Amino acid sequence: MSEISILIGGKAGDGIKQAANTIARLLGRQGYNIFFYDDYPSLIRGGHNFSIIRASESDCLCHEEEVEIIVALNQDTVDRHIGDLRPGGVIIYDKDNVEAQGIGVPMDQIVKEHSGIPIMRNTAAIGALGALLDIGFDSVEEIIGATVKKALEVNIAIARKAYDTIERRGVFPVPSTGRKALPLVTGNEAIALGAVRGGLDLYIAYPMTPASSILHFLADHGERLGVTTVHPESEIGAALMVIGAAYGGKRAMTGTSGGGFALMTEAISLSAQSETPMVIVECQRTGPSTGVPTYTMQADLKFCLGAGHGDVQRIVMAPGDAVEAYEWSYHALNAAWYFQVPVLLLSDKHLSESAFSFKEPGPLPEWPGIKIWENNDGPYNRYMATGDGISPMAFPGTKGATVKATSYEHDEYGITAEDAKAVQFMQEKRLRKAKAIRDHFKGMKTIKEYGPEDSDVVLIFWGSTKGAAVEACKGLGIRSIQPLVLEPFPEEGLKALLRGARKVLCAETNATGQLSCLLRCYGIEVHETILRYDGRPFTPKGLKKAIEEALR
Repeated sequence: MSEISILIGGKAGDGIKQAANTIARLLGRQGYNIFFYDDYPSLIRGGHNFSIIRASESDCLCHEEEVEIIVALNQDTVDRHIGDLRPGGVIIYDKDNVEAQGIGVPMDQIVKEHSGIPIMRNTAAIGALGALLDIGFDSVEEIIGATVKKALEVNIAIARKAYDTIERRGVFPVPSTGRKALPLVTGNEAIALGAVRGGLDLYIAYPMTPASSILHFLADHGERLGVTTVHPESEIGAALMVIGAAYGGKRAMTGTSGGGFALMTEAISLSAQSETPMVIVECQRTGPSTGVPTYTMQADLKFCLGAGHGDVQRIVMAPGDAVEAYEWSYHALNAAWYFQVPVLLLSDKHLSESAFSFKEPGPLPEWPGIKIWENNDGPYNRYMATGDGISPMAFPGTKGATVKATSYEHDEYGITAEDAKAVQFMQEKRLRKAKAIRDHFKGMKTIKEYGPEDSDVVLIFWGSTKGAAVEACKGLGIRSIQPLVLEPFPEEGLKALLRGARKVLCAETNATGQLSCLLRCYGIEVHETILRYDGRPFTPKGLKKAIEEALR
């Protein structure tokens, strides 16, 4: 079998995500590429939770709507998802609690026989699934050993008993491909690791779904990665501490979602005026306001492009998968420090919390060293006017340097200025960075193109819509284009790729077509905008259908 999709569902408290993670690693151990999608409400107990694990011999960056196997720990899973089962698919269910047509396993009974606790039904499900997939129990045991932290012997015994109850073994055989298993990495973990590659010293953040796992990951691994984590009292505190750390010479980053970013916007202007490097990871979720906290949306693009008062020079990046998240997090740290501007890295729940088989990219482009004051040009003026607008930096404690940072307009030394000529002079000095930033990014691959070059139908997408978009367009034989940097907007490159396009479509998960609006601002005609705004991401099947309807 070259590909298989499995859905496991239950209520919050059934350990669905943990079980799905174990299943994903089990399939990955067979040498398959994995994409793992997690769907859950904002509840500690109750509600409907499910995860979809897609395993493929080819690259896969999204999940499918239909699955070959449903693993049901409660009746709700069967009732909700029976329509998602492909013809010939199978339901494995806890026959002590669920009524269904398929393969019933007495999961509750097995757990009680081994004096386990109710959540261990998920381990029984994993054991039964392993038999159905014809994966040897040694592999099942090894993966459980690597993912279960408590009562390991009991969990393995429960999995073994459930494995042995399956008589129809190998209904969906998943033989080993012989390839080495790739690590399974979430988008947020990739962002964290890319930032470390970019020289991250401190991660300072107030927890907010779906950005919280960056903080948790770096806190868990900070000693090994050389990163200090700080959990301050608020998002405002986090943003200002990032600026304070940078003033002291340490590379710092924060992460949040839309509601937290709303509190951080004053710090964007402070970063711009004081020319202090700053990186914010903005993991979007369904809004406005609290919205739907555990679901996805790409609805903060306009907000991030315009956040902060005054003429703010900024950079906005939008990766679409885990590898890109790693690469552009690295670039975000370096860009912020080289240009001394705020940099926003846009993710969303779908990218941040989904897990991917991760193939570490090769050598990343080296950034030029930051401008450092050499202490040989007389008194230090922090805001020295230069041709590219980028002033040499010095940090507190540098011999001979009085290091200033101010939110007020100032002269080259950092002394408050209100004279008209001085104000204009410094505004123009900072604006010169815009050209320097544009020129630098022209030398980088900020746009990706997929599909046949001669296709006169083009779909433009951004961020986490990548997986579904590339796959849907491949099935239709049309081109797709992904801008990875949205400020500075890659106008020339994008227009060059669109020459000869007869029909331009745009797909994004928001209600107002925010990327479409941005494209039109630069004179790029968008004939049809395909939107999804129910908090769920596109899937290849759903997007393909929408494209076909748009082309009729």
